[in-house]
Amino acid sequence: MNIRRVPFDHPDAVKLNDEVQAEYHERYGDGGDATVLAPEDFRPPNGVYFIGYDELGRPVATGGWRRQDKNDEGNEDGDAELKRMYVIREMRGLGLARRMLAALEEDARAAGRTRMVLETGTEQPEAIALYTSSGYEPCAKFGYYRLHESSRCYAKAL
Repeated sequence: MNIRRVPFDHPDAVKLNDEVQAEYHERYGDGGDATVLAPEDFRPPNGVYFIGYDELGRPVATGGWRRQDKNDEGNEDGDAELKRMYVIREMRGLGLARRMLAALEEDARAAGRTRMVLETGTEQPEAIALYTSSGYEPCAKFGYYRLHESSRCYAKAL
């Protein structure tokens, strides 16, 4: 997989975001993630957005982080919030999500962020398994879904 930095509104990013939103809807039945995201959230120094391409140049994985500091949604100073981690169905189980996660952690660390945080849900057991096996531990709930019962939040020191 060739990981490239792209804008959040790049056509390949939009395509994969549409796919992940459809999957969220399948799993939760709520129309997808309602968290407000903007292209500038993922422009340095605010964050980054990556797409992983296969050997044929097809976009197969995505993920980004955005800068968060202490706020009324439960974030802390130095946070990098992981967003839109996704691997297309036919490429799952090949370690692509783990590679994307490592690239995002490295980028956030280089940008001076001190903690990677993420929110996922009970209907995404594969995501929970990836994060916990990568050193993430449960943390205080934060973000848009912090009051939802199915929300699960994790953090890892960078």
